[in-house]
Amino acid sequence: MTDAPLPGGEFAGLDLLATMVVVVNADGECLFANAAFENVMRLSRRAVQRAQLPDWFDDAERLTETLAGVAANHYSSSRFDALLRRGAWAQDDGLPVHAIVSQMDPGADGRPRVLVELIEIAQQARQDRDERSLDQVQATKELTRNLAHEIKNPLGGIRGAAQLLALELQDSAELTEYTQVIVHEVDRLQSLVDRLLAPHRKAQVVGDVNIHEICERVRALVLVEHARGLIITRDYDTSLPDFRGDREQLIQMVINIVQNAAQALAARIAAGDALIVLRTRVARQVTIGKQRWRLALELHIEDNGPGVPAEIRD
Repeated sequence: MTDAPLPGGEFAGLDLLATMVVVVNADGECLFANAAFENVMRLSRRAVQRAQLPDWFDDAERLTETLAGVAANHYSSSRFDALLRRGAWAQDDGLPVHAIVSQMDPGADGRPRVLVELIEIAQQARQDRDERSLDQVQATKELTRNLAHEIKNPLGGIRGAAQLLALELQDSAELTEYTQVIVHEVDRLQSLVDRLLAPHRKAQVVGDVNIHEICERVRALVLVEHARGLIITRDYDTSLPDFRGDREQLIQMVINIVQNAAQALAARIAAGDALIVLRTRVARQVTIGKQRWRLALELHIEDNGPGVPAEIRD
């Protein structure tokens, strides 16, 4: 005696799944198989129904025992790797799958039913890899947020202290300039931290930019850090007009390059003869990003350091 055929509507939702799903009774007889299983097995629904699911497995005995154990409520579910086969299977080695066998509510006749989900091993590996990547991204975001908060907390105090110091140093223009550098850099760091804490990337703020104002800002900042042993000279083309750009990002870019140059000059700074040159020029008929421009701005940042090591120069 077999179970009465189950109405297709009861499991209609399973046909929407991309993974293979089969509903069987305790003996392994197929009561329903979704479209994904039929496509992989290249069988019609009529051919699948009432067939014995263990017959399509390399280790039929293990699946049979698992189905019986789940149906008898010895355990609610079981997972194992298996090899799915069929008589006309195109690959002699079969299809490696990860089987998940779970309890279901009994049928209308009260007999137990079991749900078998079959996930291709390659698909499972991709899912696991994606989950690990997502976890790593979330962990990195959390670390970045925590670090940004730790940086942000003392910035207000530093800015306030610099402003108070500026009031005490009003009689010294040079020292007041240094306090202004501190305030400006705190504001820049505050903006950077706010971008790190923002839920999405902050849009570019494009406006009129003067390249020489950027160079002077960076020069003052780096000379505060290297007050002795380093000279930063200017060689500006003062005829250069303002241009459109993101001022904060350009400042950060120039700071990175000049600070890298200063780090490479550590030996010369110690000797007292380190030199960095900031040079601006007009370039004509320049190709940038496969587009030809009649005029362009050139910014050269040069130093008297050892240069790029020969082993990585290429």
